[in-house]
Amino acid sequence: MTNSAKALAVLGSTGSIGRSTLKVVKRFPERFKIKALTAGRNIDLLGRQIAQFSPEVAVVMDAAVRDALWSRLGRDTPTELLWGQEGFEAAARHPDVETVVTGIVGAAGLMPTLAAIEAGKDIALANKETLVMAGEIVMARAAASGSAILPVDSEHSAIFQSIGAHPRKEVRRIYLTASGGPFRSKPASEFPAITPNDALAHPNWDMGPKITIDSATLMNKGLEFIEARFLFDLAPEDIEVVVHPQSIVHSMVAFVDGAIIAQLGMPDMQGPIAYALSYPERLPLDLPLPVFTDLARLTFEAPDQERFPCLRLALEACAAGGTLPAVLNAANETVVYAFLEGRLDFPGIAAVIADTLKRHDRISGPTIADIRASDRWARETAAALVARRSI
Repeated sequence: MTNSAKALAVLGSTGSIGRSTLKVVKRFPERFKIKALTAGRNIDLLGRQIAQFSPEVAVVMDAAVRDALWSRLGRDTPTELLWGQEGFEAAARHPDVETVVTGIVGAAGLMPTLAAIEAGKDIALANKETLVMAGEIVMARAAASGSAILPVDSEHSAIFQSIGAHPRKEVRRIYLTASGGPFRSKPASEFPAITPNDALAHPNWDMGPKITIDSATLMNKGLEFIEARFLFDLAPEDIEVVVHPQSIVHSMVAFVDGAIIAQLGMPDMQGPIAYALSYPERLPLDLPLPVFTDLARLTFEAPDQERFPCLRLALEACAAGGTLPAVLNAANETVVYAFLEGRLDFPGIAAVIADTLKRHDRISGPTIADIRASDRWARETAAALVARRSI
């Protein structure tokens, strides 16, 4: 048991990961103290979070949103209100913060995460895009600064827990499990008729809209594949994706002696979040346990990369490396929001990503500047390709 509360910054506090993180903090006020919260434009929820947790700093998307939050809280609020990229990075570098929870969705999480690493903070990593875009750079900087990167994604937390104290040389393979999403059994001929509401109906997990769509296309598993490659220092051929519809086995690790260790539990993000925050201790969350006799069976199957080409595109980008993973991620973010807004059909998601990747001149050994430039290029290219398609 620690003697004082661990100081946290929660980046993306109004999103799914942020809300789950604050549930854990609320349950263990003697263990955790909120120093900084960041959000985009949801000032209603952020205002309530500020009132409940009294952070020293809160950050929003732009000056207009900051002013609206000021009006809501009152100009005499003791919480310092910042905005924009500089504000997000300031929250990540807050001098009193020990651990930064990176719950921001998408490429927007890269620079604040790097700022936190350079300030020597530990990272509870939920923003997989940070490692997808710049895995080699991020892991090298974390090693140099002494920052611990503790995974929050349920699959990567499962791998982290299953590996335990075993050295990397004893790990033979990891198995990333995927639920298969809502369209696991749907014929490809029916994909053009899929609506955003259809795709947002995930069978097992309660996630934000962008990640839920990624789960429906299996792009989420492709991004997690790239994340795992860097997080656990593995070659792509040592990672395998398996579809596990029940979402009870969160991932597995095979060792050189043939033993396989799996981490199991009900699908609730409070578990991996709490473990990242309290590591190496475990907190008494009292979450429900699986009733195995009611489950009847736990099944596994190979992912169908023909019906779900986003997974194949991610694996190919991972193998090619350089700036291709950043381009993959940026194109995917662009087309997912186009789909959610009704400007692109479901099959168009993979089609536009594939076309964007084909048009990119890959840079090997990229700098952060190269990665950010490739990200901007990919968004512009994918947006133009979306505009040319009709649904």
